[in-house]
Amino acid sequence: MEQKQFQAESKRMLDLMIHSIYTHKEIFLRELISNASDAIDKLYFRSLTDEQVGIARDEFHIELKPDKDARTLTIIDNGIGMTAEELEQNLGVIAHSGSRVFKSENTLDDNTDIIGQFGVGFYSAFMVAKTVTVRTKAYGSDTAYEWRSEGVEGYTIDTCDKTSVGTEIILTLLDDTDDEKYSDFLEEYRLRSLVKKYSDYIRFPICMEVTHEHLKEGTEDEYESHTELETLNSRTPIWKKNKNELTDDDYNQFYREKFFDYTKPLLHIHSRSEGMVTYNSLLYIPAKAPYDYYTKEFEKGLQLYASGVMIMEKCADLLPDHFSFVRGIIDSEDLSLNISREMLQHDRQLKLIAKAVEKSIKNELTKLLNTNREQYVEFWKAFGIQLKFGVYNGFGVNKDQLQDLLLFHSSAAEEPDQFTTLAEYVSRMREDQKYIYYVAGESVTRCAALPAAELVRDKGMEVLYLTENVDEFALKMIASYQDKEFKNVSAGDLGLESDEDKSALEEKNNAAKDLFEAMQQALDGKVKAVRLSSRLKNHAVCLTSDGQISLEMEKVLNAMPTNEKVQAERILELNPEHPIFETLQTLLQTDKDKLAQYTQLLYQQALLIEGMSIEDPVAFSKMICALMV
Repeated sequence: MEQKQFQAESKRMLDLMIHSIYTHKEIFLRELISNASDAIDKLYFRSLTDEQVGIARDEFHIELKPDKDARTLTIIDNGIGMTAEELEQNLGVIAHSGSRVFKSENTLDDNTDIIGQFGVGFYSAFMVAKTVTVRTKAYGSDTAYEWRSEGVEGYTIDTCDKTSVGTEIILTLLDDTDDEKYSDFLEEYRLRSLVKKYSDYIRFPICMEVTHEHLKEGTEDEYESHTELETLNSRTPIWKKNKNELTDDDYNQFYREKFFDYTKPLLHIHSRSEGMVTYNSLLYIPAKAPYDYYTKEFEKGLQLYASGVMIMEKCADLLPDHFSFVRGIIDSEDLSLNISREMLQHDRQLKLIAKAVEKSIKNELTKLLNTNREQYVEFWKAFGIQLKFGVYNGFGVNKDQLQDLLLFHSSAAEEPDQFTTLAEYVSRMREDQKYIYYVAGESVTRCAALPAAELVRDKGMEVLYLTENVDEFALKMIASYQDKEFKNVSAGDLGLESDEDKSALEEKNNAAKDLFEAMQQALDGKVKAVRLSSRLKNHAVCLTSDGQISLEMEKVLNAMPTNEKVQAERILELNPEHPIFETLQTLLQTDKDKLAQYTQLLYQQALLIEGMSIEDPVAFSKMICALMV
């Protein structure tokens, strides 16, 4: 029998296939099953117009036959088979695809979907096999042929005695090594798991003979066994079924089994899109964040299928970071895959799907917010911080999309666990209110207690309480909502004073100019300025800031593991109506040393009120003791 040589280009391609293209050796089974499915599809398509085919739709199947003694794994189909010429073209010339030619020459109906169009998946068999034998008989042919190869050195083609139409591929597995145990591919559990993982939704049955043992009738310890052909795949994916065929229990059960979550999902999104790109999707929003969700180990992504064959376990390109909590499946016939089917070309179809998925998730969350607030709050507690990061990341590129999904604590809340949206805040604003006011702190209780929020609340205006580190950064990125700017109650002019009030406060500040200079000198550069405040009602002092960095932002940024530290431009503000102000004015004339001591004490108090660390606790304690004595 003449040994034929692969073409030089094909030989290089085969070597590349074996050593480089595929990431995981296990996908050889996916490729061979997909090819078998293609072959059956072709004969099924022929049967629609040719009554001589003589095979009913439910008789088509794929069979796996492991043989541990011979170290062979055989994949059998009763599809269309190949002639000698087709063997030469499809297997002798790598990257020639019979499926691609078949699809281009035939108008297929909606139920006939050819998976393999690139003609190289077959050669993945050489990653696990030292010899590959293909025995095939084409429909309508009287002769069967055998193709045999041990790899890059070439192949042979000869006649054989196969009587039934179809193809069987016999893999003689490589010997086990310290690194690779190829004999695992002969184990029933391994084959089951690979079919379940990659080929569960091939629409033809994938079968394997399974041996079952049971007690022999009339005995207590004597067993007998019987063998039966068992179907390994589910065949019809849930996402291709009509919604009216499915119940919530069906969706929830699939979610728990597919994504190994013991809790049922918060909601599911089941849709089919047709148009520029056609795909089915089934997306889930979990009720709780995975244990590793907010760690660097977490990997986002949707499972990606092409015509029911899993291509990627987690396709990160299908989800934006702010929706990385979503789990689910995308199945499309339109994706352009590369020759390994493992990686996607970043083509227009993929981008269209990703954009549509993002829009679908946004719409479903908006609907949940508007129709089931209690459930949305449950979602928010699990994943709300991710949406805030989504607003902040990318210089605010997603802020318009996400801002209406944000929730915040508020001074208007009647209960501690109550939230408000930005739209709801604006709807409650007074007609003369210029800003959306907020205050940042470690908790709702601390935010509510901050002196700077007193004036705003006393004037009957609502204050947002920002309790997450990212909150203020997100609002800075949004900048304004419905033409209303955000205003930190601890920074700058709050826009609450009349011109007369501002003029009166400015006169008081000018009159106390010498006092403020003495106090600023006592603080030795710790503050940018000392001045009187119109924002204080009952408290004697507070710290505010000028510039883009607030006091809370300073705390957040300096808590990060970097060597670079930042500091807000601190302003020490005094309440002109508080008795301590009169005391300070007296000390300016009578005891400047005590004035400096009081200034230090007030500054340390202001730091504590803001939730910031005092610089020298021992010195602070001594000052208090000295005053008590």
